[in-house]
Amino acid sequence: MSKDNYKVVAQNKKASFDYFIEERYETGITLAGTEVKSVRMGKASIKESYVQIDKNGEVIIIGMHISPYEKGNIFNKDPLRVRKLLMHKSEIRRLIGTIKEKGLTLVPLEVYLKGRLVKVEIGLAQGKKK
Repeated sequence: MSKDNYKVVAQNKKASFDYFIEERYETGITLAGTEVKSVRMGKASIKESYVQIDKNGEVIIIGMHISPYEKGNIFNKDPLRVRKLLMHKSEIRRLIGTIKEKGLTLVPLEVYLKGRLVKVEIGLAQGKKK
């Protein structure tokens, strides 16, 4: 992947400090138009966020903050709303099995722009003992 069309918007530096990252996955994310504009301006944070798989088998990110777009007025969404991550069904099934079997957790690692798309890198992680 060339560096020209790759721009990191937000990183979770605390994740590598608190967890051993075993596997990494690149996922898409469902965003509203004004949220995409805010992310392009670099106004996103994943410091306090985490990833879960809900009862419908969908991967969701909770606690990701995207600041409202200044020119968005009525089209702006809640900055902390739950957002769906986009992954293949087979990957999700494998993740569910691994999480239940080994007791691992999903952690968001970074949000970045890849070309014109917004991507979220998540990691399958094991907590470090304090």
